[in-house]
Amino acid sequence: MPQLLAIDTSSAWCSVALSLDHQDPILRHEEVSAGASRLLLPWIDEVLAQANQSLASLDAIAIGIGPGAFTGVRLGVAAVQGLALSTDLPVIPVVSLDAIAAQLTKSVQFKDHDPQHFVVAIDARMEEIYWAKYRSNGMDCLPIRISEIQLSKPEDIDLDQVDYLAGSALKAYESRLFGRYSLPAQACDGDIAISALGILDYAKQLWAEGKQIPVTKLEPLYIRNKVALTTAEREAIFSQGVNGG
Repeated sequence: MPQLLAIDTSSAWCSVALSLDHQDPILRHEEVSAGASRLLLPWIDEVLAQANQSLASLDAIAIGIGPGAFTGVRLGVAAVQGLALSTDLPVIPVVSLDAIAAQLTKSVQFKDHDPQHFVVAIDARMEEIYWAKYRSNGMDCLPIRISEIQLSKPEDIDLDQVDYLAGSALKAYESRLFGRYSLPAQACDGDIAISALGILDYAKQLWAEGKQIPVTKLEPLYIRNKVALTTAEREAIFSQGVNGG
């Protein structure tokens, strides 16, 4: 198992997790609003000290690259750029919606409902949402994203043949999400928030697939500038990262 540090500051939560061999991850995860810039580096030092590890002893640093709050995403990416450059560690970029999907599939409510297809949708502010569709992939496997990441008005979300909906968009725009489709209350989870544990889950899979990249290739994911990267574009970025490292 890789030894990974995972960071996410793309939301109102500051989240840091450390995964070592087969031990349970060490986690610091709190809702801090604008306080992440003050807490992030001390929390990283704290979890490393708790594990009696140095940053340089790790295999890679995983980072939530968005979509999410612009300032928060930039903070996390900038911090990882500095940390990885100082230790010559590779980085593993993780999309925030993928991390939420990974966490969601472990929840009791999700398992009880056992959906085949689901959507993760988060508040993008400015009366818009970020969202993507996923397919469940078995009890012990991460879900598979089956759509590109979308930015749209809440009314334009596509819930056709979707069994479950989760994310902060539910609390922000619930009445506007179900104009064309409806879901029972037990098939909705508006409380789940991104955590570094979800970043870790996806990062482990990306590490196994050899998709770590040099820190010089690390960039935030800005959906507002481009609706979504195509599958070919994503694969090209990973290929450039591996070949350029």
